[in-house]
Amino acid sequence: MQKMYTPLRIGAIFVILAIMLTVFVSALYVIQIHDPIELGENQAPRRLVTRRTTIPSARGNIYDRNGVLLASGTPSYNVKVDWRALTSSADPNGTLLALVYAAMDEGIPYLDTFPVTRGAPFEFVANMTATQRSRLDTYLDFHNLDPDINVSDFLAWMRNHYRIDYTIGILDARIIMGVRYELEIRAIIGTISPYIFAEDVSTDFISYLQERSLVGVFSERTFIREYHTTSAPHLIGYVGLMTAEEFERFGPLGYPMDAIVGKTGAERAFEEELHGRAGEKITRMTPDGTVVGIEVIREPEPGNHITLTMDLDLQIAAENALQTHIDQLNRERIAEHLLSGDEDQELEDILIPGGAVVVLDVNTGELLAAASYPTFNLITLAEDWSELVNDPATPMLNRATQGRYAPGSTFKMATALAGMRHVEWYNRHVPIYCTGEFDRHRDAGEDGFFIRCAIFSIAGIGHGSLDIVGALEVSCNYYFIQIAHWLSAEGPRAGAYLIAEAAAELGLGVPTGLEIPENAGLLATPSALEAATGNTRWFAADTLLAGFGQGHNRFTPVQLANYAATIANGGTLHSLSFVRTIRSPIFFDVIYSHEPEVLNVIEETHFIEAIQEGMVAASRGRGGTARTLFGPDADINYIVASKTGTVQIEGRAFNDGAFVAYAPARNPEIAIAVVIEKGGSGASVMPVARTIFDHYFSTESAFFATPYGEIIP
Repeated sequence: MQKMYTPLRIGAIFVILAIMLTVFVSALYVIQIHDPIELGENQAPRRLVTRRTTIPSARGNIYDRNGVLLASGTPSYNVKVDWRALTSSADPNGTLLALVYAAMDEGIPYLDTFPVTRGAPFEFVANMTATQRSRLDTYLDFHNLDPDINVSDFLAWMRNHYRIDYTIGILDARIIMGVRYELEIRAIIGTISPYIFAEDVSTDFISYLQERSLVGVFSERTFIREYHTTSAPHLIGYVGLMTAEEFERFGPLGYPMDAIVGKTGAERAFEEELHGRAGEKITRMTPDGTVVGIEVIREPEPGNHITLTMDLDLQIAAENALQTHIDQLNRERIAEHLLSGDEDQELEDILIPGGAVVVLDVNTGELLAAASYPTFNLITLAEDWSELVNDPATPMLNRATQGRYAPGSTFKMATALAGMRHVEWYNRHVPIYCTGEFDRHRDAGEDGFFIRCAIFSIAGIGHGSLDIVGALEVSCNYYFIQIAHWLSAEGPRAGAYLIAEAAAELGLGVPTGLEIPENAGLLATPSALEAATGNTRWFAADTLLAGFGQGHNRFTPVQLANYAATIANGGTLHSLSFVRTIRSPIFFDVIYSHEPEVLNVIEETHFIEAIQEGMVAASRGRGGTARTLFGPDADINYIVASKTGTVQIEGRAFNDGAFVAYAPARNPEIAIAVVIEKGGSGASVMPVARTIFDHYFSTESAFFATPYGEIIP
């Protein structure tokens, strides 16, 4: 009789059972451990929702040259919405409505840029931004909707598209549409930063949302930028969400699309040093939003710390001096206007719209202070944003580095250098007789002209015989017009280029090397004028006007300060710098330390010495234009070398005022440039420089009187 169970059959059965057991155990592991599923009544198994997100890095701190903290990162929380998890839930619209009402109850603003008014009667917003318009057009095109669709039909379509029940009122429906539009437009375009429902929310609000267990709603830890001073906003700068254009630059460097990046000032200039490297994590959760696991793939790396060359104490003094003086001049003009009873003159014609002052270290090219007025407050920037960007006074413009101004008589030192270099018979001792009116081109037909010295308009006479020191002392226009005329022996075009060459070697009309954005300015030459305006004609008058600081020359205050610094140190033009050191996140390693960089050295030191003597005479000579504040009778214990400048602008009630100076005259430390729009004259704006010099050379410090932990004014 044949046996039913042979050893071979028994072995085969055990092998089959072992294989089946292995398959079942593996399946159970995948389902319950590696990628669990959730089973409900009449529901097929569903895999977990997996979300890959970045872990923001701590942005590096910014300090002034003395170690005063200017900007730092503070931990915060953002509320986000996961579009995939939300739309796969049972009631996405109810979830969003509950989320919005929770935020409203707590007074938390949320992001809704859907360009339809939030209340009846519903209309497209009147002041739709270019970004809103572009996104709306993309949305309509994606869904093949009429670009001229009316609001009523559009909202009806959206109610159907998002399956918003008609039992939900239109106001609540508009709330839901706003958030769902924000989520969908990002999916459509693909290059918009991920949707953040609300930023910088409290931990209490996070706890409240967790208790509600809203599907697809989650919080992420991040860092917000905190500013510790109301001063130097143009220099420190601010941060914001990365734009699509910025993503093209920073995306290849590993920046996530929702990265915060520097927009202006030091925040922008040193973005890659400050930013650090974001981490990455994977979050696994069930379809109802319950998180079942978090895996950190890469830990975040904090950014480096930046120490600026700026001295906050001196910066505060510069800002206060500039604003106080402008306010004083405006008050005086308003009073005079009221007394005059002139109803035809508008206040805006006589009031000063703005100005700037820059302070440099003449021996290193370090920027010590740069004030621009009007200004803004970094701490309240978000609340003030709309008002600031629409202010015709442009308070967010950094006039110190981007404002372009005619230099007036502050330019005369450049003409003097060109004359001493290229006019064979001219040197510092050669006298020029000022008659008060330069009229050599009076009879040149249609192109005829004459130029008068300022003293001639007042007294009907000239300055008489002057050398270079005397000419700078009294700021004689005729003297420098004559030099420009001599330089034009081979034609006015050739003369213009010779003057421009000397000006560029002194730092005018050329980039300073500063790390923050700056305007390159304009040197008055035929080629530069043609490039800027398309004008190909160049007359003798153009060269002569340039010779004493009028005409087409346009420079920034920071260039004027570097010009003064170059004269002060004997002819060495430094590349300007705004960063002193860059340190590692733990402060131990010095990654970068600024060393002075020389762009040009003027070899003819005897020419520079003659110019220096003339600038000292402008402050201390009998006829010095700056004598009232810096002369022998002034109550100061330092000697200043200076030059005033008055810029005549046709059609204006008041001239622009410019002033450059350095001190101490014999062993210079700092150089200052002041420019005030409609300031009146160089002499009328120089009190700003006097206040800064007094502060710098005093032993008292306003900053160290500020208690630790308080906002620095």
